[in-house]
Amino acid sequence: MSYWQQSRSPLYSLVFTFPLFLVYEAGIFALSDQDLPSLRNGADVLMRRLLESFGLIGLHGFSIAFIIGIIVVFVIQKRSGREVRIHGNTLFFMLVESFIWGGALFGLLVMWQVLFMIPTSRLLIQQVVLAVGAGIYEELVFRVLLITGLAAVLKFIFKWERIARQVGAVIGAAVIFSLFHFVGTFGDVPHIRLFMIRFVAGLLLGGIYSLRGFGITAYAHSIYDLIVLTQMITVH
Repeated sequence: MSYWQQSRSPLYSLVFTFPLFLVYEAGIFALSDQDLPSLRNGADVLMRRLLESFGLIGLHGFSIAFIIGIIVVFVIQKRSGREVRIHGNTLFFMLVESFIWGGALFGLLVMWQVLFMIPTSRLLIQQVVLAVGAGIYEELVFRVLLITGLAAVLKFIFKWERIARQVGAVIGAAVIFSLFHFVGTFGDVPHIRLFMIRFVAGLLLGGIYSLRGFGITAYAHSIYDLIVLTQMITVH
């Protein structure tokens, strides 16, 4: 199996993303309970509430679900006869590729003088945790679940061909991704320019996800956010 196939597989995506997930959870654990309501990434809260509705109550419900997900994907892939060995060089090149995509994303959005990650927390550790969390949870919700779900709906109802439904799903997910940032207590004040910023970002991330899978997209998103954070700290 080639690098391009391996790096897009669910097993590699989950294993590759696991360190990012651990950094986020460790950061959450290190912060006080008073910081959690405003610090939790919106998509993170959405996922945890969904899990709670199925009985997985508490902050660690998603942690358990994530680990179970890796095990399930490993077993499924092994039973199907596909390779389950994880190659370190593949993970390394996935990291290099993520930096390339993250840098390209930053270059494109800065060229248009837009930034879709605006740190609002005062402490550096809070800002880093938010940046990492956005990569994991927003990509899981708005790319993996939403694009997959919308593509399935377009296939079932409208009988669209694969490329057409993937493009339609990416566009639809980008619209919902942008609107999501205006929802809730900590959402932005609705404005057409902000909507377009997030919409363009959603299109770019949706495109990366369609081409390269969840793991690389999650890292690219987090790397982009960390680049923005570094630039803001350096300027100020």
